[in-house]
Amino acid sequence: MTDKMTVYIKYSEAIDLNSVEKMTQLVLEQLRQGVERFVVLMSSPGGNVNAGISAYNFLVGIPAEVITHNYGSVASIAAVLFCAGSKRFCVPNATFTIHGVTLEIKSKLTFNEKNMGERLASIKADREIMSKVISDTTGNSYTQVDHDILEGIVLNSEQALEYGLVHEIKADLFERGAKVIDIT
Repeated sequence: MTDKMTVYIKYSEAIDLNSVEKMTQLVLEQLRQGVERFVVLMSSPGGNVNAGISAYNFLVGIPAEVITHNYGSVASIAAVLFCAGSKRFCVPNATFTIHGVTLEIKSKLTFNEKNMGERLASIKADREIMSKVISDTTGNSYTQVDHDILEGIVLNSEQALEYGLVHEIKADLFERGAKVIDIT
């Protein structure tokens, strides 16, 4: 890499409001210190769709280069967050899981016709955002990505390269002496 001031962020958490807040605060702090490039080392099972979309929007909107690197398994909404990288890498034995949005129902939750319709509309809107982000990132048609999300797909590193999720397969995550911060 060039001589840009770079920080590596290890993101191996489930995506939720807490982990996203940790990451955004870390990024803001590092931006104030002059960091120009963030490499997000990812291995995440996914999690909260709203938190993941917020994290994606945050990373693509900052005044710094963002690179993502899957070093294990990137699943569900984590695949959308992975798309925030202008350059995207994965290790040779990485996997990506892309699937639809689920609704977690807490006990003693009741529904009526109106709020069931709102929940369904929300799930559909989340899926459409995920499909658009992945389609825009990979160059695959929106229709194809939306179908893949509805059906659910698992890609190994070579398939992810062919799909357009990654630009390169490489085992090296960072160089000796690099500044690596774990968000846990």
